[in-house]
Amino acid sequence: MAMTKPHFQADKDEISLDKVAFATTSNPEGLPLYGAMMSAIGNYQRSGDPVELLQVSWLEVTATVNLNPKKEYEISFEVELAPDAFGWRDIQAFLMAKVGKKGKYRWTKVKLAQDSNVGRFTIPDTNGNGQTFSIRSDDDANADNTLHFGLYEVWSGKWKGGLKIYGANVKEVTGK
Repeated sequence: MAMTKPHFQADKDEISLDKVAFATTSNPEGLPLYGAMMSAIGNYQRSGDPVELLQVSWLEVTATVNLNPKKEYEISFEVELAPDAFGWRDIQAFLMAKVGKKGKYRWTKVKLAQDSNVGRFTIPDTNGNGQTFSIRSDDDANADNTLHFGLYEVWSGKWKGGLKIYGANVKEVTGK
């Protein structure tokens, strides 16, 4: 049976906008989570803590944010693997984004570091010669410039757990 609502409803107040350099950061409670079972999501204590996925067979972490026209934005997620993380080896997750409800998705494969000693890291991993993931808003100020983006692993069918999600970042990079 297909899910039509997230197991965890996003709190729109947890998506903040830094007006100085247009950087949007969403805490975990600002990201609706879709997973295989509600009880599998678990381990979310209070504001500031990451969401830890205990055991899921598929993952969708999604968000939307309004963009300024004629700008380019980098998208990333802050994550960590718990010491007892499992099932992420050789798994390809995808970072996907589109501008506007009718926009075409752009995507990139992201690999989660299997070593739990790495600690907190950013995906896509731009420190290890990885490329940033960016998308451009529409040039028309009257167009739908809503960014729809997410982190997905729904194709392997394998059980996995121990992923801690700290949040998502959308940062304006026009003129960089």
